[in-house]
Amino acid sequence: MTRHWGEGSIYKRGTRYWISYSVNGKIYKESGGKTKAEARALLQARRANIHQGSFITPQQNKISVNQILDNYIDYLKIKEAKSTIHVVSGLKHVREEFGHMRAVDLTPEMNKTFILSQQNLGYANATINRRTQALRAAYNLALKEELLSKIPRFTILKEDNARQGFFEQEEFEAVLKYLEDPYDDLALFAYLTGWRKGEIVNLRWNQVDHDEREIRIDTSKNGEGRVIPISGGLWDLIKDRWQKREVTSKSGETYISPLVFHNDGKPIGDIRKRWKKACEKAGYPNKLFHDFRRTATRNFTRAQVPESVAMSITGHKTNSMFRRYNITNMDDKRNAFLAAQAHLEGKKDSAKIISLSKS
Repeated sequence: MTRHWGEGSIYKRGTRYWISYSVNGKIYKESGGKTKAEARALLQARRANIHQGSFITPQQNKISVNQILDNYIDYLKIKEAKSTIHVVSGLKHVREEFGHMRAVDLTPEMNKTFILSQQNLGYANATINRRTQALRAAYNLALKEELLSKIPRFTILKEDNARQGFFEQEEFEAVLKYLEDPYDDLALFAYLTGWRKGEIVNLRWNQVDHDEREIRIDTSKNGEGRVIPISGGLWDLIKDRWQKREVTSKSGETYISPLVFHNDGKPIGDIRKRWKKACEKAGYPNKLFHDFRRTATRNFTRAQVPESVAMSITGHKTNSMFRRYNITNMDDKRNAFLAAQAHLEGKKDSAKIISLSKS
């Protein structure tokens, strides 16, 4: 028998009581408990939520943080987003903290506590932000797909994006001495081209045209392909890598690696430990592999290579990003003063010549 209680009803099915109510014309039903009093209390709570605008559907009430993160990762995979692998990695920390929770239970205070714990572990603001932003993106997608009816606010930390690292030639040569094959070749290619590490380790021989001496990649992080000529030291490097294509397996069979840069035929994975060790031995413990990108940009600029040409090599999509990487140092500034002084002294000499010619 169904009993109506204002906006909604209570009925018994088997040994349990159930409640039924309507929100925006849609009927919802859920278990109300073992007694009629429990069902009546739940129905009153649901009515209060509806009137206050804080109603959460039974389905939304059950979904976990892990489920909305999985939903977001699936979305990235469908979109073929290049950032997917990095997002998955960063969300490991988020899952450890919040994964077991109901998504509706996450509060801004919990997010702040997570940020503080990440800072105490020594993570940079930029790293923490990428994790928080991925969590926020998962919540926004869940809201858009009506998996949730509301989402919490997320704190985003201030970042210092003006990175200052770059290599002088002697610094690069010092680090290079402590890198073994293929990591030394990987570093040299980055130093010469300014390419991202991900682009270099995924470079394949079918993208290298020996006859035309060109490298062609169809897509990159900026979403565009590009072609660069192979000449000078870069050509010497490519010829050396060509000699290292043949790989012998543990069973004694030989085959040709499709990758230009490989580790005994296997893709090059995480280089951080080797990189850190080489930099420490060379006396430059704070150097980053990404410093090569800034270094190549600055080297092209110093060599007076037109900005559009340099960008077509390094793969920068916007002029502003390219200029942000064109970092100067104290030597650049000293040279600027010397050049200005020489210019002014040249003007003085010219003035003397003019005055003598008039007398």
